[in-house]
Amino acid sequence: MSETFFSPCPRGLEPLLADELTALGAQYVKPVHGGVSFAGDWALCWRVNLDSRIATRVMWRVAERGYRSEDDVYALAREQAWEKYFAVERTLRIYVTAIRSPLRSLNFVTLRVKDAICDRFRDLRGQRPSIDTEAPDVRVYAFLTAETCTLYLDTSGEALTRRGFKRAKHEAPLKENLAAGILHLTGWQPDQALLDPMCGSGTFLIEAGLMALDIPPGAERSFGFEKLASYDPVAWKRQRTLALQRRRPASDVRLYGADIDMRAVDAARYNLREAGLDDLAQFRTSDILQLEAPEDHGVLLCNPPYGVRLTAPRAAAGRRSAPPGGYRDEPAPEADGAESELAAWYPKLGDHLKQAFAGWRCHFFSGDPALPKKIGLKASRRTPLMNGDIECRLFAYEVVAGSNRRPRGASAEHEAED
Repeated sequence: MSETFFSPCPRGLEPLLADELTALGAQYVKPVHGGVSFAGDWALCWRVNLDSRIATRVMWRVAERGYRSEDDVYALAREQAWEKYFAVERTLRIYVTAIRSPLRSLNFVTLRVKDAICDRFRDLRGQRPSIDTEAPDVRVYAFLTAETCTLYLDTSGEALTRRGFKRAKHEAPLKENLAAGILHLTGWQPDQALLDPMCGSGTFLIEAGLMALDIPPGAERSFGFEKLASYDPVAWKRQRTLALQRRRPASDVRLYGADIDMRAVDAARYNLREAGLDDLAQFRTSDILQLEAPEDHGVLLCNPPYGVRLTAPRAAAGRRSAPPGGYRDEPAPEADGAESELAAWYPKLGDHLKQAFAGWRCHFFSGDPALPKKIGLKASRRTPLMNGDIECRLFAYEVVAGSNRRPRGASAEHEAED
């Protein structure tokens, strides 16, 4: 029996998620702004939760109808057979989002959806589900446009970016699904060397390791669908076991991480160990401007400093080439100072790439529109992506010695064009 689902994802990755869902067996796959809708059975729903590297969550569409008032939303929610979807003993939380909705208060809409579900349970079961805003068993989402209300039942539980293993927090990392999508966009393959020279807590390296060994990103976690009435524990155990048996040997995986901050290197090592990937990566503590290429060719990928990032920890503050704005342990410098430091640092980075990384494909994910002007290399590709609310670009550079360095004094205006 086919059901309809929607998976949100980081903006800019919708086409990649659509391809991923198609490969997993989804039907009627349709990318829209902010996610992808698709159809399939419950086994597919479980598979997407387990295997998707790019989806943020998987939501089952329960109902959709036009509305004009909060009472219309209440009526729609009241009509749904929630008692067939989950038990009254399950704890509940309601989420409401909207685009151009005429209703004034989303908080009031949230209250009305909650009342509708609880009133139905009270009338049919004689009791109401308890509300839990911290760790609910069941999450119900209402999405309002200018004219329609769509109700979804979440099947993921915690966001799928939670891969299920403990993490050492050094810096605020990229979300794991955004990192996985960026890796896909670089064209990196598991038989190629991958270097993150500013590795932070190791998010890029972890996602690369999971891809290289074909380990399902959700292998170590539980899911919201396990709390729903449609859950079949025997079928789920069989499906999960088959997915885990796909794991490949780590015979030719070469991952390299570096960071100027020893604490970041320690955190990255810990995180890869917790993910079961500690044998895949080699680390060193080094400034990116002093780092040599570990192999003749490969893929370099990092998230360099830009305006919203903060200063280096005191232990590294005296190192002249420490990337300004590269760490988040102390208060931010004044914007003008950060910009002037970055303006001096980016050309040094471009010079070092030419000297030490000829033959490498270098990719920088940045929210700084000045990067392509200042780094002194011509980007072969710029891919727009959103990191939360920050508009970013993934800049790709084919580093070939002596061939794509912009002459001194040449205009760089075209480098900022998208």
